[in-house]
Amino acid sequence: MVTIKDIAKLANVSHTTVSRALNGSPYIKEHTKQKILELASQLNYTPNVNAKSLAVQKSHTIGLFFTSITNGTSHSFFSDTIKGVNRTISEEYNLFVRAIDDLKSFETITPMRYDGIILMSQSDSDNSFIYHIREKNIPLVVLNRDIDDRSITNILSNDKEGSRQAVDCLIANGHRDIAIIEGKEGFRSTAQRKEGYLTALIDHSIPIKHEYSVKGRYDMESGSQAMEKLLALQSPPTAVFCSNDDMAIGAMNAIFAKGLNVPEDISVIGFDDIGISQYMTPRLSTVKRPVEKISILGAEKILALIADPNTAAEKMYENTEVMIRDSIKKLT
Repeated sequence: MVTIKDIAKLANVSHTTVSRALNGSPYIKEHTKQKILELASQLNYTPNVNAKSLAVQKSHTIGLFFTSITNGTSHSFFSDTIKGVNRTISEEYNLFVRAIDDLKSFETITPMRYDGIILMSQSDSDNSFIYHIREKNIPLVVLNRDIDDRSITNILSNDKEGSRQAVDCLIANGHRDIAIIEGKEGFRSTAQRKEGYLTALIDHSIPIKHEYSVKGRYDMESGSQAMEKLLALQSPPTAVFCSNDDMAIGAMNAIFAKGLNVPEDISVIGFDDIGISQYMTPRLSTVKRPVEKISILGAEKILALIADPNTAAEKMYENTEVMIRDSIKKLT
C-alpha cells in the first residue's frame, strides 16, 4: 500500500507537506500541491483512515447505547432505533451498538473511542452512564427518557399523554372495566404509561381496581401470562390497555386460547404501532410512537454536536397518535 512517506520521497518534500497538500491546506504553494496530488493519483493513493483518526484524535465512531438489548427491549423498538440512526449518519462514521448492562465498567467509554454517543435510555439506572459521558466531555444526546439536565439534548415522545388518549378511546367506546398490562418494572416508560392510564380513569370518575393492573416485561410471553391472570378474575375486564404491542399480541393469543374473541368478548389496545400491528387479525388498535423519527432527530443532533460542541442543548417532544383499527368494540 502506498503511504504518505512514499509520495514525500518521490516529490522530495516532507511527509508533513504531503499531508497538508492532501488535506487542502492553504499554506502549501499551489504548484507543490498540484505535484503532490498528481503523484497521489498516479500511485492510486488511499488515505489510511485509522492513521488519520489518530492524527486528528477522532475515532469516526458514534456509539448507540441501550439500557438493555435482551431485557425489556422489543425487536421492533431495537430495529427502528438503529434504522433511524443508521440512515442519518454519514458514511464517514461507524455505528457501534451496545447495551449498558453488558458493560463490566465504563473504562472503554472514552473520547478516543467515540466522537459522540446517542443513548436510548429506558431507566433511571442509566444516570451513572450519563454522568460518566459528561465527565469525559463526549458529545451526548439522550432519547426516549425525560431527564432533568438541561445541558443535554433530550428527545422523546409523550408516553403519558399517548396512554391517556388510548384509555380515553376505550372509555369513549363505552368501556369502564379497563385493565392495564404494565411494562417492565423500573423502566421510565412503564411508569409514564401507567400514569396515563390512571389519569384517564380519574378524569372520567371511573373507580380504580388494583386487580386490573398486572405486571408484564414488554414481551409477548408476559403479555399472554398477564392476560391469563385477568381472565381468571371473578369479573374480568371488558377492555385491556397493553403497555406495548408485543404484550398486546401475547394478550390476544391468551384470549383466543380461552375460546374467546377480540374484540367481541374483550377489546385490546397496544402501544408503539409496530409493523405487524396492522396486519394482524383483527388489526390491532394502538398508540403510534415515532421511535424511528426520534432516532433520526437524535442522529442529526449528535452530528451537529460533533461539528460544534457549543451547539445549544434542547428538549424536544414528538407527538404520539392513537391508531384506531379493529380490536376495539363499541359497547351499547
